[in-house]
Amino acid sequence: MDILNIENCTIRYQEQEAAVEHVSLSVGEQEIVSIVGESGSGKTTLIRAILGILPPGGTVTEGKILFQGKNILELDETSLQKLRGTEIAMIFQDVGASLDPIRIVESQYRESILAHRKMAKADCRSLEKEMLAKMHLTDPERVMVSYPFELSGGMKQRVGIAMSMTARPRLLLADEPTSALDVTIQAEVVREMKKLREQYETAIILVTHNMGVASYISDKIGVMCKGELVEFGK
Repeated sequence: MDILNIENCTIRYQEQEAAVEHVSLSVGEQEIVSIVGESGSGKTTLIRAILGILPPGGTVTEGKILFQGKNILELDETSLQKLRGTEIAMIFQDVGASLDPIRIVESQYRESILAHRKMAKADCRSLEKEMLAKMHLTDPERVMVSYPFELSGGMKQRVGIAMSMTARPRLLLADEPTSALDVTIQAEVVREMKKLREQYETAIILVTHNMGVASYISDKIGVMCKGELVEFGK
């Protein structure tokens, strides 16, 4: 059974040529789909449309995006907010840059968790430490009491990935999540994404330039070129 169906989707930025044109693809439950292609081919635009977070001027002008049978494009902002972070989560390419530089990590992490579920402070802290340890941050306690500017770029990226994966979403959108990490940590993050699928039945769409990662992790791969999906298959 498919958890996501994109049907004949076209996306434009104002009056410019289509950034994504007539794209159709499906993602089954617990399936991992990688989308590869050169920079500017429309990969990130496509997954941002799924979450309803296109940049200003970006609009889906044709088609449907069906999540569990509901057309995301017809949902109001309140309904979209309920989906984001719980049913559908996203790991951004430079997710560490979204951390507030004047608040410690623990405060931001706890706020993220409590936005989606009720949980005691002690349980929040335990969950945070567990997820940070899974991202191979060797001293989660120190990371939690640190400000983002006290962490390296790779450490901030791993904190952001942990926060995105904590809610155990039904669908995880990952936009080049390992591009800022070294090879060893890339492998750990990819393994954790596979575990998320196995433990919590999460489907994943991964945007990547890394063909090795795509071939290792994916059930299906889509190739985009100049806004079109030119190839899609197992």
